[in-house]
Amino acid sequence: MSSRFILGLVVLGLAACSPGEPAASAPPASQAGDSGRRETAVFAGGCFWSVEANFEAVPGVVAAVSGFAGGSTANPTYDQVVGGGTGHLEAVQVTFDPARISYRQLVDRFWRTIDPTDPDGQFCDQGPSYVTAVFASRAQKAAAEASRRAAAARIGPARFVTPVRDAVRFWPAEASHQDFAHRNPVRYAGYSRFCRRGERLRAVWGGAAA
Repeated sequence: MSSRFILGLVVLGLAACSPGEPAASAPPASQAGDSGRRETAVFAGGCFWSVEANFEAVPGVVAAVSGFAGGSTANPTYDQVVGGGTGHLEAVQVTFDPARISYRQLVDRFWRTIDPTDPDGQFCDQGPSYVTAVFASRAQKAAAEASRRAAAARIGPARFVTPVRDAVRFWPAEASHQDFAHRNPVRYAGYSRFCRRGERLRAVWGGAAA
């Protein structure tokens, strides 16, 4: 992380993907027409604040939980993951009703919320724990790969570096990391602006940016 970024966050009273004050959780999305069926999808898209916020309001999504995936350390803590050596990525487990939204639709949306041309992280969050991936089960793999090919064709396959990886165990993060954008809207908005998320997404995806 650059010294310029750290200084900017100090001025803004922010911290990159660090916990906020505990508060009430975000209200669940409206479940009108809920079929009662549940499936899960796991996405690593840089700071899990943003991935969680991007999925929570999507119709058909029941819950989005921040956590970690991809590494070898059991029950990892946030400090362990950002400290390095665990192999884990910050990730979000999305629980959804497949009768209302398909897995393919979720993956299609995910690409448009990240910069899949960055191999080292996302926006101002750089480092091993912030790299991107879709963790797909055996049943999900074909849909995830097809979605990736379609997205890569739009921006250039040689530039598209985010992989589809095999599903692994997901470990939820501490309670202080859940629902950050909902609980701390001013801090999150400042963080997002400072990292120029919207500007970069528009540069990559144009009007298709989510």
